[in-house]
Amino acid sequence: MLLVTDTHARPIDPAKAPAMTEEVPFDLIELLFFAYRDFVGDPDRILSEYGFGRAHHRVLHFVLRRPGLTIAELLDILQITKQSLNRVLKELVETGYVEQRTGVQDKRQRHLHSTPAGEKLALSLVQLQAKRINAALDGVGPEAAPIVARYLAGLIDASERHKVLGFLAKPR
Repeated sequence: MLLVTDTHARPIDPAKAPAMTEEVPFDLIELLFFAYRDFVGDPDRILSEYGFGRAHHRVLHFVLRRPGLTIAELLDILQITKQSLNRVLKELVETGYVEQRTGVQDKRQRHLHSTPAGEKLALSLVQLQAKRINAALDGVGPEAAPIVARYLAGLIDASERHKVLGFLAKPR
């Protein structure tokens, strides 16, 4: 399946390539690489002004979307180590973008909330991404949005898909 023709693409020498059991959609793979590069590139430029990176962006995004999210829930969403999250979260707390509140029922839990500054930054980043997504949907028609959503959901590991879709269906 070739959707995009690239006159600079190099042919693959079958003798040097591992055996392929199914057709490889190189065009779609590369489109995903480039789409992701540009999708995160706009926020990356803003985040760099704050000394932040993509990990900070992901934390800001999910804390904005799910006020009161616990650290355990965030670790499950991001699927990163506690050590990785602690470094990023510490920076966001110390710079005043995220606050941690002790759980009312379980004092061991820490619930995460955006501060006004964190909300403003997270919304500015999501607006850039929404603008890019909406422009792309305008190019193919708004009726394509559910198809795109099903396609993207299909890229998520089957073992995680139900959990992710449930998460999306229940914003706080």
